[in-house]
Amino acid sequence: MRIGIPREAKPLEARVALIPQACGDLVGLGHQVLVQTGAGEGSGFPDDLYLKAGAVILDDAACLYAEAELVVKVKEPWGPELNLLRREHRVFCFLHLAASPDLQMRLLDIGLTAIGFETLEVAGRLPILAPMSDIAGRLAIQYGATLLCAPSGGKGILLGGLPAAERGHVVVLGAGNAGSAAVRMASSMGARLTVFDRRPESLADLCRIGPNVTGLFPWGDSIAEAVAGADLLVGAVLVPGARTPRLISDAQVASMSPGSVIADIAVDQGGCVETTRPTTYEDPTYRVHDVVHFNVTNMPGAVPRSASRALCASLYPWLVRLAQPGWRSDPVLARAVNLDGGAVVYPALRAL
Repeated sequence: MRIGIPREAKPLEARVALIPQACGDLVGLGHQVLVQTGAGEGSGFPDDLYLKAGAVILDDAACLYAEAELVVKVKEPWGPELNLLRREHRVFCFLHLAASPDLQMRLLDIGLTAIGFETLEVAGRLPILAPMSDIAGRLAIQYGATLLCAPSGGKGILLGGLPAAERGHVVVLGAGNAGSAAVRMASSMGARLTVFDRRPESLADLCRIGPNVTGLFPWGDSIAEAVAGADLLVGAVLVPGARTPRLISDAQVASMSPGSVIADIAVDQGGCVETTRPTTYEDPTYRVHDVVHFNVTNMPGAVPRSASRALCASLYPWLVRLAQPGWRSDPVLARAVNLDGGAVVYPALRAL
């Protein structure tokens, strides 16, 4: 199998899908690994490390897409990449098609097979998405704490508080991988936390972190009251493969005090806040009702050296299976297919 690893085209996305050690193992299994020059540079992996691992370095994306059968990348096909894709390609990456109908239509027109990292599910877990959710949850708190500082346009509070000054209030919607990571990070900083989730066992786990964590069922009036008093609101709601439900209305955002911050990690799937719109690290924030919004669609891209290693470790076992001739007989991979030969096959996408 000819496996292609392109350099990411999305602005300021420096992650790479496979690190050199993984490429070496794939070569050892008999595959040819094609890497676009500079693909790993931003993650600390120069071309010479890929060459030493037995990969072939190609000068540009056009050459790579022309040669590759299976394309493995981080983010969804973007911009000029779309013109290089063919019906024969098998693409394995984050897709987030529920929030990108235009991209879905373009890929359907091409007729390729698209398998989503975020829809690969094992016993209710999302093993490839999980480490990126963990990173996004932590970054939502790190960036949120910075954006609350007055020079960043925030209300000017220290999230963890200090003697004679109260703690900041962080509200987290969802106690999955991203939400749990956000709660743990904010708790370690000393913030006061309210986390909402429908699963009592998840709330119980987070409440055991410390007395500064309160777990609540997401009743509408409870959410509205917490949001109005939040300094930092983190959206971490996920319905695998589907568009995220909007839990926070425009009016509820308006109820927040000026200089508060919203970090909507769910933006990749459409966002769980009505005022959410996607941003990039080139222009990461905007204001609505004088509330700072941080909704970057590739949050883990800010830490590519850490994220690339974690992502590669989680996707590699599935890539080995996907590169086999009989991969469609693998029930986990078969369920992760979003598009196949010009047809929508993933149930949550068909339901849109």
